[in-house]
Amino acid sequence: MTRIVVLGAGYTGMAAAIRVATRSRRSGGRVTLVNPSPRFTERLRLHQTAAGERLADHSIERVLAGTGIDFVQDTVAGLDPEARRVRLGGGRELAYDKLVYALGTVTDVSVPGVAEHAYRYDDHAGAVRLAERLRSLEEGTVVVAGGGLTGIESATELAEAYPRLRVVLLTRGRPGSMMGERARAYVMRAMDRLGIEVREAADVVKVLPAAVELAGGELIPSDATLWTTGTRGLPQAREAGFTVDGRDRIVVDDVLRSVSHPDVYAVGDAAAVSRPFGVIHGTCQSGIPTGLHAGTALADELRGRRPRAFRFGYFHQPLSLGRKDAVIQFVRPDDTPRRGYLKGRWAVFYKESVSSSPIPTFRLLKRGLVPVSLFRLTAG
Repeated sequence: MTRIVVLGAGYTGMAAAIRVATRSRRSGGRVTLVNPSPRFTERLRLHQTAAGERLADHSIERVLAGTGIDFVQDTVAGLDPEARRVRLGGGRELAYDKLVYALGTVTDVSVPGVAEHAYRYDDHAGAVRLAERLRSLEEGTVVVAGGGLTGIESATELAEAYPRLRVVLLTRGRPGSMMGERARAYVMRAMDRLGIEVREAADVVKVLPAAVELAGGELIPSDATLWTTGTRGLPQAREAGFTVDGRDRIVVDDVLRSVSHPDVYAVGDAAAVSRPFGVIHGTCQSGIPTGLHAGTALADELRGRRPRAFRFGYFHQPLSLGRKDAVIQFVRPDDTPRRGYLKGRWAVFYKESVSSSPIPTFRLLKRGLVPVSLFRLTAG
């Protein structure tokens, strides 16, 4: 019996666990999945939770039903890769023969005051705390730091849900700078329509209890500050001696195995996956394919086959602009924008299809099937 432990039940960990479990039943694989929460968190929808929307509660055990996977609800306190053991927060230790590291990333709190005074999307509870704070405000200012996709989605969602509040978006560069000019112009018009104040070239140097401080000393009053800029891996991998990059992500080879510990696969945000165009940035779009690939590669190993190299190319940048608007920027495999983009109600339908796809994908995986679009991304 080969003991396979998967750490983390996000998009990537769930995909990897179900994939290897269904592929290795006849090869003697036994899969254990570890996660601190009993619920599957739809990170793509945390901005909706922050805006007060009640979303479906997906139980991890219910999602895993019928797979034979053992679910352990606990945190990961430490790793001993030499002894091949995982130490859990509750004191228990799990031995493994193969490990999938899918613990994701957390918000980079290196800017003073972020850890103490800013709301973050590190988990579902963080989004709930922000929602509770916003509901308690009769008036006031919400500051969203970060002009990437998460920051824009959050600012537009909150401005639409809480029109009584002033929403300020702070960004060092241009909001949506990764998008093409026409799609980006549509985003700017949407934010203007929702009354969002956009401050470009804004460098936050400190988050205070009721304000944010910019370089130069300007203070922007804030009744709730949401930090969406910058992430890094958890410290467990670095502390255990794995080769990691500057953001504590495990450096992997072309099969997604750790370059320092080849019995460990790293997937999703927790892995530094290099492609010819650079290191893949963490999104569900890239995360699920890494999980599927790791699960397939592990099953191949158990059958005595040589795993194939991981391949991946980006396809789109889906961006919601509240519940009634959205824009989809189509991109080249290296994530640079193409001319084509989608806007309005068709983009809303497209974005919702993307956001709701993981649970149906897991159901297909349990039946031994893989959606063609994902197979094309992960086939060697």
